[in-house]
Amino acid sequence: MSKVVLVTGGTGLIGKAIETVIKEENPADERWIFVGSKDADLTDLAATREMFQKHQPTHVVHLAAMVGGLFHNMSNNLDFFRKNMLINDNILLLSHELKVKKVVSCLSTCIFPDKTSYPIDETMIHNGPPHDSNFGYSHAKRMIDVLNRAYNQQYGDMFTSVVPCNVFGPHDNFVPGVSHVIPGMIHRLHELMFVKNPDEPQESKSFSVYGTGKPLRQFIYSLDLAKLFIWVLRDYNSVEPIILSVDESAEVSIAQLAESLAKAFDFKGKLEFDTTKADGQYKKTASNAKLRKHLPNFTFTDFDDAIKDTVQWYIANYEKARK
Repeated sequence: MSKVVLVTGGTGLIGKAIETVIKEENPADERWIFVGSKDADLTDLAATREMFQKHQPTHVVHLAAMVGGLFHNMSNNLDFFRKNMLINDNILLLSHELKVKKVVSCLSTCIFPDKTSYPIDETMIHNGPPHDSNFGYSHAKRMIDVLNRAYNQQYGDMFTSVVPCNVFGPHDNFVPGVSHVIPGMIHRLHELMFVKNPDEPQESKSFSVYGTGKPLRQFIYSLDLAKLFIWVLRDYNSVEPIILSVDESAEVSIAQLAESLAKAFDFKGKLEFDTTKADGQYKKTASNAKLRKHLPNFTFTDFDDAIKDTVQWYIANYEKARK
């Protein structure tokens, strides 16, 4: 067995997607270990060291983080900064100590400067302050890139990072107040249709979309991202971050997202836009030109198909989904 791959945050959205792809591949020369928050408190160095010593990984996919949606971030910037700094420092320190051959950490497009030109690319991460709504999380994530470069410069460690656009899919976090936009909307639309006044005719129901519906986003299906993560672990050998995103042409508005969800749920009511709610950043368009140089023929799942698959998973797994 040449590789032992430890996946932190392995019970979350991306971790579960990677696990699904790996089970299908069943690689003979790799053993994958998926750990979650119940396995160790990664803010605690001793607990993290114990976990590393137990599993003796040769490679690490670092997904674990304190995460949340726009409104949760806005009121908890200190917690997001401190906890994520501790987690990231502990993971990379122990990867260095145990001579892990490669670490692939997960960043986010929200780390990019708020005031920037578009599309954003990998060279622009540190060009200015991030959006004020989630500066704690964003700065902590940026520091992974700083740590990666420093470990590489000082010790030659191959620690790198990927920057996905907005991820969605089965096993997402659908908890109100902390979920991201797609799982949050899936949960609320499901409640409106099937939980609150289920006998009321759908045609008389209105689904409230937060904000104007105008902001634009690139969304990547978790199983597509999983395949790209695995490729990075096996074949991408640079400390420089790489954006893992759908093409710029695949960008959709929040209004288009709402329509896609209504179609997937077969919702017959009205969509209304609550303009008293914040929109967040208008756009975060990312260039995947670097990825396309390496994988020119990678095919992403159609957005509406991926939304439908996610909605069907949520309905089928409603009782055990994180909500």
